[in-house]
Amino acid sequence: MASFRQHGNGWQARVRRKGTPDQTKSFLSLQDAQKWARSVEIEIDRGTYVDTSNAQRTSMADLIDRYITDVLPMMKGEIEDRIRLNAIKRHSVCKIRLSKLNPTEMGKYRDERLTQVSAGTVIRELAYFSSIINHARREWGINIENPIRMVRKPQSPQGRNRILSATEKQALLVAVKPSGRRSVWLELVVKFALETAMRRGELLSLRWSNIDLKRRTALLETTKNGERRIVPLSSSAVDILNNLPRHIGGEVFPVSACALAAMFDRAVTRAGLLDFRFHDLRHTAITELAKKLPNLLELSAVSGHKSLKMLQRYYHPNAEELAQKLG
Repeated sequence: MASFRQHGNGWQARVRRKGTPDQTKSFLSLQDAQKWARSVEIEIDRGTYVDTSNAQRTSMADLIDRYITDVLPMMKGEIEDRIRLNAIKRHSVCKIRLSKLNPTEMGKYRDERLTQVSAGTVIRELAYFSSIINHARREWGINIENPIRMVRKPQSPQGRNRILSATEKQALLVAVKPSGRRSVWLELVVKFALETAMRRGELLSLRWSNIDLKRRTALLETTKNGERRIVPLSSSAVDILNNLPRHIGGEVFPVSACALAAMFDRAVTRAGLLDFRFHDLRHTAITELAKKLPNLLELSAVSGHKSLKMLQRYYHPNAEELAQKLG
């Protein structure tokens, strides 16, 4: 049964059906309200009606806020994801109601962002949108199509293969040495990263309770692929640990991710390195480890890669050295 009443300068239609929440919508004319009500009644009777009232009341920014509050605290990358999502939320596309969010609007967002950031960043941001919308569809009763499915993604950039040359490595080690107000932790983290090929998050989550100096192993409780991993430690890595000051909190490296990133970027500038990131230390370390562990299965056990295909992105053999091995 549909009912109609004047509402301000227009008309409000209300459709009631047993077993279905009341549906209401406002129109400028009574005729339009009646047409909408009839179409809704027919769809409800056929069982094809989709309630979009939540989508009409909710903006993408509202969805991101709820995702940050309800979902992010259970995820490993909460801190970095929170920063990125709060930045995304400030874009004008997030002010659009979900019922109006379509592939065209998201395509405009993609094109604008491609003029500001790399293709890899845009791909990651579109993945954020898609993941949040899919979660809202499954868990929160937001009945909309995912517009990201219809948006052409930028071409994925080639995997990075930046590694340090011997000269660059020496320059970096000089640049990270503690001096004046520089933190003592930066040099220690960088040296340990070059010895173990650990990721930044793994290094900063490492605790003394998970280190066995006698067996020369370090247990990583949580890794990127979600599994525990025991990392064998070289004698140089053990020497670094033996000379480390013990922090009262139990962390091996009591430094925040943001502080480490800032310190490392300044050191890279001092060293005169071009296009070098902290994660490239992992590339460099795995390339060096491959000389000691030519068996890729053994190398993957150290690096933590679950597939040899992923390991190939980090393993960069020197062509001249391979030529010498060939004879």
